[in-house]
Amino acid sequence: MSAGTTEPIAVSVVIPCFNAHRTLPRTLDSLRAQNISPTEIVVVDDGSTDAETIAFLHALSDVKVVRQENKGLSAARNAGFRAAIGTHVLPLDADDWLAPNAIDRLIESLRNNPQRAYAGSHILLHGEARGELVKNYNFFEQLFLNQMPYCILVPKRIWEAAGGYNEEMRRGYEDWEFNIRLGRLGYHGLIVHEPLFHYRVSRTGMLQSVSTWLHGELWQDIQEEHSDLYAWPKLFEIWREWRRQPSTYPLAGYFAWLALHRLLPPGWFQFLFRSLMPRSQANRVTKSCAR
Repeated sequence: MSAGTTEPIAVSVVIPCFNAHRTLPRTLDSLRAQNISPTEIVVVDDGSTDAETIAFLHALSDVKVVRQENKGLSAARNAGFRAAIGTHVLPLDADDWLAPNAIDRLIESLRNNPQRAYAGSHILLHGEARGELVKNYNFFEQLFLNQMPYCILVPKRIWEAAGGYNEEMRRGYEDWEFNIRLGRLGYHGLIVHEPLFHYRVSRTGMLQSVSTWLHGELWQDIQEEHSDLYAWPKLFEIWREWRRQPSTYPLAGYFAWLALHRLLPPGWFQFLFRSLMPRSQANRVTKSCAR
């Protein structure tokens, strides 16, 4: 299924914010510096308690601020999507930022690939990891490994069709589950092979401090949410469809990975996952770029 369009694309950027006054200015400056300006910037104040953040948001004159009680990242993104007036929405976290040509390159990629519904890019890592993280979109691989960045240009109407982000997933991987849901509806993504998205890596961030420590448990939740996709016959069907498309790792190996996840006790699988992380594609690319 395609969400491609020849109609004008108006981009709303949605930024969840919780006590993020120290990093948000750089995020906003990167949007103000875009070659193609977004139609609007929507900041969702997810119940900030920090006085400086509250004052900073109050002083913004060129940003739409939506306020809600603290409900977590998924709920904040959903609130921003609902408030957005653009045909397309680009979620961006309050400590990350974009290259100046990000919006126009993402729009161009969707124009040139009308069979694909949404677009992401390679990632430039900053902070406690550095280098360019190369991405590929392969829906079969997406069932096992989140290859799409959370920062994707997506039509608002397919966010609506998918039912938005799962607000029950407050421990991370909500973007992974959302992208799987898009794929099961026939909406597939593409990758612009440029580092348009700048991602700050921090041990205190959700991914490093929570999600990777609960990887096996969270992946189990995703499998249960989409149990039909993870049935062996359906997996083989999806593998046959996507086996010739670019992927990060050989696709056949993922069958063994799923078998290990189902056979090993949860603690053992989590230990295996953490042991393999230093050899992961993310770490290999980061180290090679750092040299």
